[in-house]
Amino acid sequence: MSLFKARDWWSTVLGEKEEFDQGCLCVADVDNSGQDKIIVGSYMGYLRIFNPRPVKPGDGVQAEDLLLEVQLREPVLQVEVGKFVSGTEGLHLAVLHCRRLCVYAVSETLGNVDHGNQYQIKLMYEHHLQRTACNMTYGPFGGVKGRDLICIQSMDGMLMLFEQESYAFGRFLPGFLLPGPLTYSSRTDSFITVSSSRQVESYKYQVLAFATDADGRQETVQQKLSSGKKLVVDWVLNIGEQALDICIVSFNQAVSSVFVLGERSLFCLKDNGQIRFMKKLDYSPSCFIPYCSVKEGTINTLVGNHSKMLYVYQDITLKWATQLPHVPVSVKVANLQGLKGVIVTLSDNGHLQCSYLGTDPSLFQAPRVESKEINYEEFNAEMKELQKIIKEATITQDILPQSEKHRDLIVTAEVSPDLDVESQAIDSEVKAEVVPSVTIKVTIQSKMTAQQPYLAVCIQAPLAVTCDRFTFNDLEPGSSETVVLSVFLKGNFPPSELEGNCVFSCNTPTGIPKVAQCKFKLPLRLVCFPAQPSKSANHKLTIDTNKPPISFLTIFPDFADPSEEDQANVLGFQFLTGSKITLLASKTSQRYRIQSDQLEDLWLITKELTLRLEEHFKKQNCKDFACTFSGSVPLQEYFELIDRHFELRLNAEKFQELLSERAIQFRAIERRLLTRFKDKTPAPLQHLDTLLEGTFRERCVLEHRENLVIALADAAEENQANMFQAFTKLKSATHLVIMLISLWQKLNADQVAIMEATFLPLAEDTQELGWEETVDSAISFLLRTCLSKSSKEQALSLSSQLSMPKDTSRLKKNISLFCDRLAKGGRLSLSTEAATQQATVVPGGCATIPESDLEERAVVPGSTAVFSSHKHTAKQKSSPGLSEDAAEEAEKP
Repeated sequence: MSLFKARDWWSTVLGEKEEFDQGCLCVADVDNSGQDKIIVGSYMGYLRIFNPRPVKPGDGVQAEDLLLEVQLREPVLQVEVGKFVSGTEGLHLAVLHCRRLCVYAVSETLGNVDHGNQYQIKLMYEHHLQRTACNMTYGPFGGVKGRDLICIQSMDGMLMLFEQESYAFGRFLPGFLLPGPLTYSSRTDSFITVSSSRQVESYKYQVLAFATDADGRQETVQQKLSSGKKLVVDWVLNIGEQALDICIVSFNQAVSSVFVLGERSLFCLKDNGQIRFMKKLDYSPSCFIPYCSVKEGTINTLVGNHSKMLYVYQDITLKWATQLPHVPVSVKVANLQGLKGVIVTLSDNGHLQCSYLGTDPSLFQAPRVESKEINYEEFNAEMKELQKIIKEATITQDILPQSEKHRDLIVTAEVSPDLDVESQAIDSEVKAEVVPSVTIKVTIQSKMTAQQPYLAVCIQAPLAVTCDRFTFNDLEPGSSETVVLSVFLKGNFPPSELEGNCVFSCNTPTGIPKVAQCKFKLPLRLVCFPAQPSKSANHKLTIDTNKPPISFLTIFPDFADPSEEDQANVLGFQFLTGSKITLLASKTSQRYRIQSDQLEDLWLITKELTLRLEEHFKKQNCKDFACTFSGSVPLQEYFELIDRHFELRLNAEKFQELLSERAIQFRAIERRLLTRFKDKTPAPLQHLDTLLEGTFRERCVLEHRENLVIALADAAEENQANMFQAFTKLKSATHLVIMLISLWQKLNADQVAIMEATFLPLAEDTQELGWEETVDSAISFLLRTCLSKSSKEQALSLSSQLSMPKDTSRLKKNISLFCDRLAKGGRLSLSTEAATQQATVVPGGCATIPESDLEERAVVPGSTAVFSSHKHTAKQKSSPGLSEDAAEEAEKP
């Protein structure tokens, strides 16, 4: 709505560093000259009266526009104009201070020279207040004619009424906590306010006049018995929010109404407190003023908000919206210099503006379009290109926005190429002589003001960092911060990945949160070191390539010894935890073999081998390098890891139930024993102490433990540690299976991402949401969508609630079926088009490759042992879901 700006008719800025609020603005004929004037008071004690007379709209303040400026001794809380002096019906100015009420007469003195007329104020009378004032209202209380009375609300809830020069009486509002807006309705002769209970309350003037005197809080019993009646509210309406202001509207063509501006709503009430209408506001209002509407039976309302907008409502209908240059705290409607309906607004820092509504006319004229022939072929080509872009954007379905080219926050992590000379490992459980560590240098560059900066370094266990949380002082634009930390292996088992993440968060000066992050890769030397190749292994994998084998001296310079020529084709690795892995390269074919006693240990070396080969050929500007896998996917060994992890989960559930049962029994016996011990006439314990000792000890199973409950807790804790270790091994094996399937079926990056989201959905494993049920649900979804064989499978519904299964048979069956569908030509996709298409069946499954080119002998340096080159996993088991030829090939010696 930037087009709809308030048209500046006259404006000025009052003083320097002065503060203003809702009651500091008043528009009235204060000098009884027949024209409206603008009266402004400030918390600094200044009182100003303006009569704007711009030569043309938009002119600034002229010297003659300021009629009067005087500094009073106290802050001005509120200014009002009314018939406050007895003996005359002329208008006078009432100024409310914290402890005083002053009534002034504003008069004009004709000048004898060219400087013009002069204005001055004269104090007519003043009242010294015994209580601190908050706000005031005025009107013909009690139906008096020709004069206005004043009612002041104090900060402690007392209404003080003044009959012009004399004090009338004071009354305390019942149940008062904090003062609210106050106004007077002459139609019902009542005062209306909003209490701290968020209720609109109305009190009759007559009830106030005859109620108990409230000149003092403490009264004797005699005074209470002899005083007037109890103060009773006339009507109450609960609006459910605090009120900012109240206005009484009584126009000739409109029904008398009470307008209440809440924090999020605008209420219009009848005289008896019933709601005429209510308008919910989707912004935070700051002020409002109802005024007469040109349509009969309706009322217009101006509402300002904290977004510098001014809205015009006709009852509940939004008629206009205009932009202001400031946030208004008070708004009035005035008639100035014959111009009716001038909007007068005042901000909290003294920006006073008189404006009118309107828009800027458009002076732009579109140039004439030159007529030229239309090239339909060019338009069709452009249309096809745009449709292609739209289709790609629809398939991608990006949720997060693309990163900006010039970011305000840049986080970089630099991993040292060498291990630390002196290890920084702390409390490591690894039993090796030396646990290495590597230094990471994290640098944060800020191009903006960053408040409450915070850096978190995330590393998955069993890896650990010396410090993972950092806080900084506020960063200025162009500044940077650098932190140094070390990463080491803390747990006594290999990690599932050698990656970490740095997350930096802060707030902008406007309160908007900003987050920047970066990933870093840790060196393989952090978790393993060179070792003698192993003679035999239980698990063997063969990776095929389309390029001649590369010497290990070239791609593994940090592990291979250049003086050992045999290490060009055979290389040994040993993890810090003790397990060994052997890597072999064929001399005649384009294959590499990785072998180890544990399936999960193959993952890190296999991943490192493929990454280093890709990096090597990328440096050689070779773009067609590719790795493939044509052997049997080791599903049977993978299932054994799944069963081991699930068994530990079942044990954890049993431990939890047993602990709960033993704890309940233990507490029940304790209560019974305590009751017996407190008995004044003690009786025999009836062998309760023996029962307690028997419950507390487990003689058969845990004789060496003194306490059964503690023993169970220790066993549960040990099982939890074993379960975490099993989950890490399961993640390593899962990474390996995903890589083998992707190389086997030549999946692209999107399909690999779908597999990772399917098989690795959880960063942590819990009893409430475990790996087995989550993966089973994800695989079932793929089998019923993109990997479905018929529309009947797509119609099957999945369970909406995940729960721990009884066993892993269903999961293992779905994984085998998943591999079988991929082998028969199924393709992974999340798009709706691909999900509706049935997979193309490829007969025969995946073909096998002969072993003839890997039958050469590889001699291990320093020994006479030889390796028989096997292409597939050495265990005599066939992989479920694969072809029978592949299973028979895996059984060959």
